[in-house]
Amino acid sequence: MGANTQGICNSFKTEILNGIHAFGTTVIRAGTTKDSFKGALFLVNKSIGPATTAYSSSGEVSSDNYSAGGAAITNANAPSLDGSTAIWTPNASLSWSGVTFESFDTLLVYNLTQGDKAVAAYNFGAQSIVSGTFTITMPSNAAATALLQLA
Repeated sequence: MGANTQGICNSFKTEILNGIHAFGTTVIRAGTTKDSFKGALFLVNKSIGPATTAYSSSGEVSSDNYSAGGAAITNANAPSLDGSTAIWTPNASLSWSGVTFESFDTLLVYNLTQGDKAVAAYNFGAQSIVSGTFTITMPSNAAATALLQLA
């Protein structure tokens, strides 16, 4: 296994152009509902990064109060344009309470609705937590800070 790296997943780049992922309402796929997304945490050195094509529980953290597959992402912010950059950020933080994780460093965002297809990996540096709360606070939804930016 290699180190985890950060970046938009390569497979997502073509899938978005093919209309696979819907972060907002859509009529293109004969439906008007947005997809459901999740965020899962991974141990260091599990090769999660831009080459990841789909969620797999291999290398995922494990603890009481953490379910395999991670947590649902609250997707109330519609994709928008800030200048010439398309942006999207979940409107709520992800949080796990009463967890013990050793040596983890990556959040994988994936599309539950579309067969667990990977969207992006976010590496925040090696962390460990013992019987505590781990929270990922979402950034502001702007061109320079949005969780997902397509410039």
